Amino acid sequence: MPDLTLRTEVQFVKGIGPKNGLALAKLDIRTVEDLLFTMPRRYEDRRNLPRICDVIPGQFAALRGRISAVESRPTARGMVIIRAVIRDGTGSIALTWFNQPWLYKLLRDQKSELIAYGQIKEGSRSLEIASPEWELVDEEEEPEDFGRIVPIYRLTEGLPQRAIRRGARAALEQCLEQITEVLPKAILVEQSLPGIRWAIQQIHSPDSEENRQRARSRLVFDEFFFLQTALAMRRAETQQELGIAFPIDDLLDGRKPERPVYRLEVREKAAVQPLTDAKVHLFEDEFTAGLHSSPLLAQIAQMLPFQLTAAQSRVISEVFTDMREPFPMNRLVQGDVGSGKTAVAAACILAAIRSGYQAVLMAPTEILAEQHFATLNRLFKPMGVEVELLIGKLGSRAKQAANARIESGLAHIVVGTHAIIQDGVKFARLGFVVIDEQHRFGVLQRVALREKGLGNPDVLVMTATPIPRTLTMIVYGDLDVSVIDELPPGRRPVKTHHRAATERDTVYAAVRKLLLEGRQAFFVCPMVAESEKVQAKAAELLHSTLSIEVFPDFRVGLLHGQMKAAEKEATMDAFRRHELDVLVATTVIEVGVDVPNASVMVIEDANRFGLSQLHQLRGRVGRGAHQSFCILIGDNVGEDARARLDIMVATTDGFAIAEEDLRLRGPGELAGTRQSGALDFKYADLAQDGRMLEVSRQAAIKLVHADPRLENADNSLLASRVLERRTNLATITVS
Repeated sequence: MPDLTLRTEVQFVKGIGPKNGLALAKLDIRTVEDLLFTMPRRYEDRRNLPRICDVIPGQFAALRGRISAVESRPTARGMVIIRAVIRDGTGSIALTWFNQPWLYKLLRDQKSELIAYGQIKEGSRSLEIASPEWELVDEEEEPEDFGRIVPIYRLTEGLPQRAIRRGARAALEQCLEQITEVLPKAILVEQSLPGIRWAIQQIHSPDSEENRQRARSRLVFDEFFFLQTALAMRRAETQQELGIAFPIDDLLDGRKPERPVYRLEVREKAAVQPLTDAKVHLFEDEFTAGLHSSPLLAQIAQMLPFQLTAAQSRVISEVFTDMREPFPMNRLVQGDVGSGKTAVAAACILAAIRSGYQAVLMAPTEILAEQHFATLNRLFKPMGVEVELLIGKLGSRAKQAANARIESGLAHIVVGTHAIIQDGVKFARLGFVVIDEQHRFGVLQRVALREKGLGNPDVLVMTATPIPRTLTMIVYGDLDVSVIDELPPGRRPVKTHHRAATERDTVYAAVRKLLLEGRQAFFVCPMVAESEKVQAKAAELLHSTLSIEVFPDFRVGLLHGQMKAAEKEATMDAFRRHELDVLVATTVIEVGVDVPNASVMVIEDANRFGLSQLHQLRGRVGRGAHQSFCILIGDNVGEDARARLDIMVATTDGFAIAEEDLRLRGPGELAGTRQSGALDFKYADLAQDGRMLEVSRQAAIKLVHADPRLENADNSLLASRVLERRTNLATITVS
């Protein structure tokens, strides 16, 4: 057997072997280092062994006694039951094992004591423990898994708990001193963190619950800190690149902006290249000829048909502050459904256009892109600003014409889907990019869109999916964050009710009453499966039931993901024009559908949906002047389902809902935030470790500010660890 190092294959650790090594590989534990940095999933305190006479049914306990009887009994089904009785002088208890005939001979000849751990149950003849963990007592040594706080590891088929425990103990004995401290000493002192070797020792073999918690905190800090340092470095590098310093102050004062010099992205200290004079004059004529004499804020007020809320004004001010800077903006605007993110984007787009640049708004679906196009065209057309729509379904001739207008600069604003980042699309002077529903795009797609500019356009990311602060620091850690935390005045909260499946007829009657008043209704089909085909069939069945049996005198439409794009568009247009009274749909309507006259949303089998998804669906109503309703039909199947439905009824606050969703389901399952790379936490729990995340983030920002590239000698070991996280971040995709 070779001398163990951290890189040694785990099969060579004492107590593991080739068979268990293969099983551990399924848990991504392949080396001694992997084993040492594996955290047990829970612990059992076996320090105090009670007397047998004191235990009661239902209790988990470790008991010590001498074997007094052993028997082997076959059953009619061919099973073998081994039963042993141990006594400690105060009482006796039976231990039973199934289909382990070799135990009979082993235990029958034993004269020593035995310690067993498990749940006490009422047996046919006495108290018993079924399938206990057990160990024979060596008179000269303390039992390995008793008399201490015992780690319980995650297992896989064929891997016994005892093997991984013994392996971890052997690895600690031989390789603990080989673990290198990665954190700089200054960080350890500043954060009052224990050393990494002590933490690993206490994770596998804690002396006390307090030490176990302190050891876990160290590993959680490391995990957050490496990621946050990687994000802080990426953010710092962005701020080193040359971007556009928009003349916001000139626009606010009503002065004509000085001729801007549009600079190429600087990588590896590339030379700054201004536009040719011919192109500068072209854009001066084209973009600034429409500059009104009134200041920018007056133009925004003239453009928008309503007064901005205080929250919207604050966020616009934050964006303008970024736009003034000479490096590229990367800002996320979070706002609950109906908070007015599009108005904020429009105000910022206007500032970019009046500065002499083109702007882009990219949406995840054609339905949402067309909706944004209609909105922006309505706002900007009276101001002499041309808005272009670029989506996949356009014919080749229409695409060519659109591309020509974009490349020439005749199109000031371009609204579209992924079609915008295709190779054939070229911009004359792209300076400002808005990405709606960022969680539906990958980071690489965001970069590709930025690179459509001659240099580094400012990027504004918008999302209506409320994300807990902890998750925001992970998913959008390289972006500055603004939150629109106020709804426009007069906006009525949607009234939400939960009804059992047996009350469906009552719900249908209430919907009929609203339809007779001239309102429209959404029905979302049950979340029966992940398969779109299965979802489509469920929607078709619900559509058939509603159109034939429930609302035969109303016009009922159908929308699902298996329909062709043209069919989906025609259906949505018909619903918007009130040529349909009821729309049966799958979750394809979750984002982007805006029908002010739709005032009721009925979600069938709502207990099958996640909280964030329910909130997004509810956001499709409540957009008009009428009181709107969301009816959640579903039985209380399980505690989690009941908790989700209760939260939906209790609040319309999307951020409160998102926090609860994080607590109930964990980060990897939240709608729109499943990622590869960023959320693969081994130790941290975002629902309970939010404070540690904030602490690690501030420490990372401070460190990177002092040493942006981690070039100081004290940070050399940290730099290699952070590089691993940066490699993962480069491939993140969000679905």
